[in-house]
Amino acid sequence: MLKKLEELESKALKELGGLSQPNELELWRVRYLGKKSQLTKMLRSLAGLPLEERKAVGTRANEIKAKLEDGFRQKEQALREAQLAQARKEAIDITLPGYPFPAGRLHPITQTLNEICDIFVSLGFQVVEGPEVEWDYYNFEALNIPAEHPARASMSTFWVDYQTETGQRPMLLRTHTTSVSARMVEALKPPIRVIEPGKVYRYEATDATHLAMFYQVDGLAVDKGITMADLKGTLYEFARRFFGEERRVRFRCDYFPFVEPGVEMAIECAVCQGSGCSLCGQSGWIEILGAGMTHPEVLRGH
Repeated sequence: MLKKLEELESKALKELGGLSQPNELELWRVRYLGKKSQLTKMLRSLAGLPLEERKAVGTRANEIKAKLEDGFRQKEQALREAQLAQARKEAIDITLPGYPFPAGRLHPITQTLNEICDIFVSLGFQVVEGPEVEWDYYNFEALNIPAEHPARASMSTFWVDYQTETGQRPMLLRTHTTSVSARMVEALKPPIRVIEPGKVYRYEATDATHLAMFYQVDGLAVDKGITMADLKGTLYEFARRFFGEERRVRFRCDYFPFVEPGVEMAIECAVCQGSGCSLCGQSGWIEILGAGMTHPEVLRGH
């Protein structure tokens, strides 16, 4: 019996030394000091031993039990102090300033659209949006571009896989936000002053200056007495605010299927300042938009 007690003590103390977690320590206590532990069973079996042996074994068993309980308390205290030390390392000093959170930013395209819209809103325009999946009527027909019109060749289109009973495909991804202008003419009564920013789609090969999807800002003003002078003055004021007062602006005649007369607006190249470079194609100017007086046919019937 004494030999078993010595072996039990040695095994228990060895295991105790290797513990590093409070849950492991609790399992150790149940295993060696609990009501169903081997040491408790040995103490309960002392009644069956001779008197002299009972005294020797009982004394030794109580010594081992006291030693294990003392070792348990010391280990428990050591683990608690280790946890507190780790907690102090991870503690937050509430007197220190907080860590800065990384702030998100708007995409450069979104920032540009917002700036453009702010300029036109200050000039009395209203910002409106329309569907990107559009009807052929609003994208072409209502803008004086019928099915046989050659202008459609310059607007290669993504058609939606939808057919009418007659086999026609009347739905597409819009090729310009001018389709929103057609909707506004239909929905509003003059005076109308709107700009329509948004994504448009063209079935084009991707290169340094072309994408199948890009952003466009369209504008429309309908009222009595509006002339080309109003158009030029509005666009000139926009260019002055957006590109800077020192940037030169140029207007030249150009063709657009739903306006007459039509003009192209260009700004002086910021890189070469008009002397010619690869960015502006050696012309010294960069075209930024097309404009003109809306055809009466576009407004007819609305």
